[in-house]
Amino acid sequence: MKVEELSKYFPLKKFDENRQRLYVKAVDNVSFSVHEGETLGIVGESGCGKSTLGRTMIRLQEPTNGHIYFQGEDITGLKERQMRRIRKKVQIMFQDPYASLDPRMTVGDIIAEPIDIQKMYPDKKQRLARILELMELCGLNKEYITRYPHEFSGGQRQRIGIARALSVNPKLIICDEPVSALDVSIQSQIINLLIDLKKSLNLSLVFISHDLSVVKHIADRVVVMYLGRIMEIGTKKEIFENPQHPYTQALLSSIPVIGENSFETMQVLEGELPSPVNPPPCCPFHTRCPKAVPECAKMIQPLRNLGDGHMVSCWKAK
Repeated sequence: MKVEELSKYFPLKKFDENRQRLYVKAVDNVSFSVHEGETLGIVGESGCGKSTLGRTMIRLQEPTNGHIYFQGEDITGLKERQMRRIRKKVQIMFQDPYASLDPRMTVGDIIAEPIDIQKMYPDKKQRLARILELMELCGLNKEYITRYPHEFSGGQRQRIGIARALSVNPKLIICDEPVSALDVSIQSQIINLLIDLKKSLNLSLVFISHDLSVVKHIADRVVVMYLGRIMEIGTKKEIFENPQHPYTQALLSSIPVIGENSFETMQVLEGELPSPVNPPPCCPFHTRCPKAVPECAKMIQPLRNLGDGHMVSCWKAK
């Protein structure tokens, strides 16, 4: 998948002094690619636009500007019936395992819902066999097929969500903070399951999270977002061992380290987070950046390639 200059603005019932409608600029002019067979992590603090970006990529929310390409095809302007063909190849996992499953449907019907929509297994025996295969693949007992979501724990519900996403044999799955609502021990089980499924089924994943430790474990490349914009893109090694943007450095310093006093090395960001309704026309991070230079307040630095695809939006990056 390739995203070019993608933006998503939400209109408000407010107007500025010139009577122009105000918008929340949740995603603002972002561009990147997801390579075949890789896991792309998207990280940033709450409210940076990660989840909106993921939903816009699959057009659960319509983009305001920009283009989305999947396997070379521009899917930005496709109609609903045409998008159904694309959604057979691109699926999504949601953050809340409690709200993402219909409480009136059994596990079997939940997993089979995408299959029925795509009309993949009209034969009932084949349909049942596929459901049971997916349940086994995701670590669910077959006798759960007639049970309802309220009978399961959060981790089991997320496994049901994974089975539902896999039911139509997708090429790409967008994972929208799939473990943030789970206990730490359950998080590791779900992450390891996703890693195993990616290898065995040759999947590509977009893994959205605010937990950098989780992203470090699962991602091949990482996109760092702040206030709807991309600050840095690079391989996992480049981002975690050689971060160039001050915001990335501040995020990494906040990761707790066992046996160390993390508060002594943590970079505390000063100043207030700018409003997404009226973000700075220059670098959105310059009001809180400890390394800001005069150029930062004049114009934004476009993503600049430092080599091997390591791209940074910063005047001081080397």
